[in-house]
Amino acid sequence: MKLRRFLKDKLYSIIISIFGLIIMFLILLAFKVDKYILVSLLFIFIICSLINLCIDYFRKKKFYTYLLDNIECLDKAYLVLETLEKPEFYDGEILYQALYEINKSFLENINKREKMSRDFKEYVEMWIHEVKLPLSALSLMINNHKNKLNKEIKKQIKRLEDYVEQVLYYVRSENAAKDFYINKVNLGTIIKNIGLKNMTELLESKIEFITSNVNVFVYSDSKWLEFIIGQIVNNAIKYKKENANSYIKISTTETKNDVTLFILDNGVGISSTDIRQVFNKSFTGENGRNKTTSTGMGLFIAKNMCEKLGAKIAIESVLNEFTKVSITFSKNEFYEVIK
Repeated sequence: MKLRRFLKDKLYSIIISIFGLIIMFLILLAFKVDKYILVSLLFIFIICSLINLCIDYFRKKKFYTYLLDNIECLDKAYLVLETLEKPEFYDGEILYQALYEINKSFLENINKREKMSRDFKEYVEMWIHEVKLPLSALSLMINNHKNKLNKEIKKQIKRLEDYVEQVLYYVRSENAAKDFYINKVNLGTIIKNIGLKNMTELLESKIEFITSNVNVFVYSDSKWLEFIIGQIVNNAIKYKKENANSYIKISTTETKNDVTLFILDNGVGISSTDIRQVFNKSFTGENGRNKTTSTGMGLFIAKNMCEKLGAKIAIESVLNEFTKVSITFSKNEFYEVIK
């Protein structure tokens, strides 16, 4: 901290002090105060002012010099606050508090990013583990059976495709806004595509795929929305009841303010203890423990995507009876295209 720069910063205060001193001197002179007293008062005033400037300069110089030196020495400059003591002058306290808030915000952001990175690493490791299962199955089938493999190979390849798609959308969901294309989309078209994509699994599992009143338009991203609904349908297929007349019913209701899509199945359902956690990352619950193919990521990703698309997703279920997922799309005048 340079003295010249400090004095320049204090220039107005010094000028005002000198002006005040002159006024005081003239007043005392007008009252015919003894000249020795005038000189003494002038001397005391000047000495006190200089002492005040010196004290202010040296305590600020100590703090700011220490601050700048530590910033230069530290590999991680954002940790400089940990090396400082709270200053005793007011503008230093303001700076110290500002640095504290900035440092706090920065560390919170770092922790958030580190958590996201750890979560992603855990998911990728889990995903790789799951992908190995169908790959191993394919290798065994190819080695042990040379004929009539088309159906089984297709089934395992479909599992691989689902896992790859899931991890792809999970990665993209971190920067979803860059990949969004909000447009007027027909729910009926999306549901038809999902039905065709899962036709083999639906037929093999003997699940009736029923739709009603689905030709409704909403404003969303068709690609992301197809993935979200596809995850819910995949869960309904995965958790069907054995030896039952299974079905997946998809329908919509429309009001003045919103459109709600319902996906209902009569599968194994979800227990009351698990229902509150089904949207949590990697949560598989009781049903997941009975299914080795469960990752617990489908609904977690679906919920995150719905939030980014401005839709609301909810789920209700009764164990061994049904599961119903609803996705609500708000009607918003700002989405309307002005021609």
